[in-house]
Amino acid sequence: MSWPDPISLQGDFVVLAPLSQDHAADLTEAANDGEVYKLWYTSIPAPDAVPAEIDRRLALQKAGSMLPFAILDKISGKAVGMTTYMNIDALNRRVEIGSTWYRKAVQRSPFNTECKLLLLTHAFEELNCIAVEFRTHFMNQQSRGAIERLGAKLDGILRSHQKMADGSLRDTVVYSIIACEWPSIKNHLEWQLAKPRG
Repeated sequence: MSWPDPISLQGDFVVLAPLSQDHAADLTEAANDGEVYKLWYTSIPAPDAVPAEIDRRLALQKAGSMLPFAILDKISGKAVGMTTYMNIDALNRRVEIGSTWYRKAVQRSPFNTECKLLLLTHAFEELNCIAVEFRTHFMNQQSRGAIERLGAKLDGILRSHQKMADGSLRDTVVYSIIACEWPSIKNHLEWQLAKPRG
C-alpha cells in the first residue's frame, strides 16, 4: 500500500495537483521564465528536459520514494512549478518537502508560503508525520532564507553530500519541523498569508 496517496491540495493562490505529462508544456514555459534552470546550485530542468524530469519523478513515485505535484496558479490554471514529498519513510512517518522550483514571475509572491502551508498541513494533520525535512545547497541563500522563514530549524550540514551536474560537490543544509512545533508554525504561515501586500 502506498503512503502517502496521490492527492490534490487547494489554497487561495495555488492548487497542488498530481504531476503528469499534461503539465509538460506549462512547465517548459516556466523553466524558460528568467532561465531559472541556469542557477548552478539548483537542479531545475532545462526546458527541453522537462518531460524527462516528469518521467523521473513519476518513476520515483511508482517506487514509493516520492509523491510529485505540479504547482498550479489557481487563477490561470497553468502550472508554474513543481514540488514533492520525497525521501518518504512510511515506517517512521517522515517526509522531505523538496525538489521545489517556480517560474521567476511568481517568485516572492504568496505562492511558496501557501504551497508549504498546504503540504505541511497535509503531512502533520492527515498523514500524522512525526517530522518534515527540508534540504538545500549550502550556497542557495534564497532557498535557505525561505526555509528559515517557515520556522524550520537547522539540523546540520552534510558536507560533500552529493555530486552536482557540473561535477562540484554539494554541501547539503538540513532543516526540519517536528510535530510538536507544527501548531505555532501553522499560525505563523497563516499570519504571513493574511498580511496586506503591496
